[in-house]
Amino acid sequence: QLQACGGGVVQPGGSLRLSCAASDLGYRAIGWFRQAPGKEREGISCISGGIRSTHYVDSVKGRFTISRDNAKNTVYLQMNSLKAEDTAVYYCAIVDICGSGFVRMYNYWGQGTLVTVSS
Repeated sequence: QLQACGGGVVQPGGSLRLSCAASDLGYRAIGWFRQAPGKEREGISCISGGIRSTHYVDSVKGRFTISRDNAKNTVYLQMNSLKAEDTAVYYCAIVDICGSGFVRMYNYWGQGTLVTVSS
């Protein structure tokens, strides 16, 4: 079970760091997803377990950085240069393979965290 936290209200151009905690990440690939108001949930970034390869969708590439600390069973999403269109509920989940078109492995969403970018 993965729980996302760290959301909040931030001004455009600001930064936030989200955390995704689990009881035991192991070497599972983990993905970050988000769902903006009125839109479908989308995968935005993922990180593999072993070599820690990463993937980002174009809309967040260069602004967001995913990382993981296996000792703390936590995956992070550092979000910089936030824009109004980044406003969404953010979720993390175990994914099948980290890469383009990654999908969650299990039919379950843990608790999300709301990020609001507004002046």
